[in-house]
Amino acid sequence: MSHEFRLTHDVDLQATPEQVWEAIATGPGVDSWFMGKNEIEPREGGKASMVMPNYTGESTVTAWEPPHRFGYRSEPAEDGAFMAFEYLVEGRDGGGTVLRFVHSGILTGDWEAEYDALRKGNPLYLQTLARYLEHFPGRTAVPVAAFGPQQSDEELVWAGLTRAVGLTEQVKEGDKVHFTVDGQTVDGVVDTVFAPGFLGVRTDDALLRFVGGGGVIMTGHHIFADIDQADAERTWGAWLASVYA
Repeated sequence: MSHEFRLTHDVDLQATPEQVWEAIATGPGVDSWFMGKNEIEPREGGKASMVMPNYTGESTVTAWEPPHRFGYRSEPAEDGAFMAFEYLVEGRDGGGTVLRFVHSGILTGDWEAEYDALRKGNPLYLQTLARYLEHFPGRTAVPVAAFGPQQSDEELVWAGLTRAVGLTEQVKEGDKVHFTVDGQTVDGVVDTVFAPGFLGVRTDDALLRFVGGGGVIMTGHHIFADIDQADAERTWGAWLASVYA
């Protein structure tokens, strides 16, 4: 069974349209707030790719009108499933930018669960985009994706994660965070909470994103420092393993 869907999200951003364009329509910009390692060929009909551990997604650029409109669409799967993304960028009088994000396509299989995940997840990533443009404008990040061991349910994931970063399960935005990873101290502040599925922490040089669901836990970090991506992913993978050992 297939299901056609369309989700529209609007977000106000403290940035110029040109800054927003760099964040949404270039590989290094997308690396700094979304998922995986990204490359974008800057033209309509160009190729776009996203690489994560054990996953590579490829798309075609469907709209290229800097700095106002950018779109891309994934190749259809054998069952007809695909996703299309469109960003509409409009400057505001007095400064700032309004971004409209339109996410559409066809879902198959357990489409209701996938649709619910997209409906909840899209605003969280757009909030990370807003945090990036507010706190790290003009900088690019190294994306760090690492997976922890499967747990029996998301409540167990949330309890282990909040405990590991020195918080309670009733964590709220603005809470201070202090913990250690591979002997290095991490100090930051909680900037996004969606319990029990998403925790965002901002430090002086990183947007740390912990994503959970159905007993799975992973990092989707963006680190604004000169680090080796593979080493960082091994470090965070080992940390997640120790949290749920």
